[in-house]
Amino acid sequence: MTFLLNERQQLILETLNQEKKVVVASLARELGVAPETIRRDLDTLEKEKKLKRVHGGAVLYLQTNNEPMLVQKMSVRAEEKAAIGRKAAEFIQDGDTIMLGAGTTVLQLAKAITGIKLLTIVTNSLAAAEELNNRLEKREFDGKVIVLGGMTNPEQKSIVGALTCKMLESFRFDKLFLPCGGVTSGHVSDFNFEDCIVSTAMVERANQVYLLADSSKIENESFFKICSLSKVDYIISDGDMPLSWQKQELDTMLQWIRATGGENNEG
Repeated sequence: MTFLLNERQQLILETLNQEKKVVVASLARELGVAPETIRRDLDTLEKEKKLKRVHGGAVLYLQTNNEPMLVQKMSVRAEEKAAIGRKAAEFIQDGDTIMLGAGTTVLQLAKAITGIKLLTIVTNSLAAAEELNNRLEKREFDGKVIVLGGMTNPEQKSIVGALTCKMLESFRFDKLFLPCGGVTSGHVSDFNFEDCIVSTAMVERANQVYLLADSSKIENESFFKICSLSKVDYIISDGDMPLSWQKQELDTMLQWIRATGGENNEG
């Protein structure tokens, strides 16, 4: 069987996700191509931070806590994040109590909230709180914004720590809109431990969890685990659900919502 370039690289990633390591020679035999072709594929995927090259093959790429500053991340995949934010805003209804996590895609959601009445928003994002306060002043939506207390993370413009988690115990949310550093078929993860423990507490206090993840986050794994994928109800992304997830029937466990460009479609 002959595979196209994208199909071949997707199969490599699916194999890697299942086995945690792939070997050039084995992949070449299974996919019916020369070892040099596999090496080029692995080099390409390493540049995209989908895996890490080792002697004779590759292993999973684990992102550490060397997370770029929020202002640096704003320009990365900006159009995709804006589309995801607009799509996520469609799920907010009058009278909702929602939680917004701290991240650039969730910030795009904050910018897209319009025309909602009696909305209560709780957030640990200083950037989102500033945006939401400006929108309240302009009467672009009706409601109130509650900012959690705790220790500031200046680089990410977020509030984290034990006090933040303690305050979360006082709330119950209709919907949580959660950012992440990566998501696999097993779990959701992020770069920073302090951010992760707050995100984990948010998940436990939400009736519905919406994970906002652009396609670069899919099948990637960051250093700290937030929660298992079973805790997520919806994933909003600019790409499609991986074929390997469908084979595991994860599409029956959660709803995948695709947001692309100016027109967002469910898939």
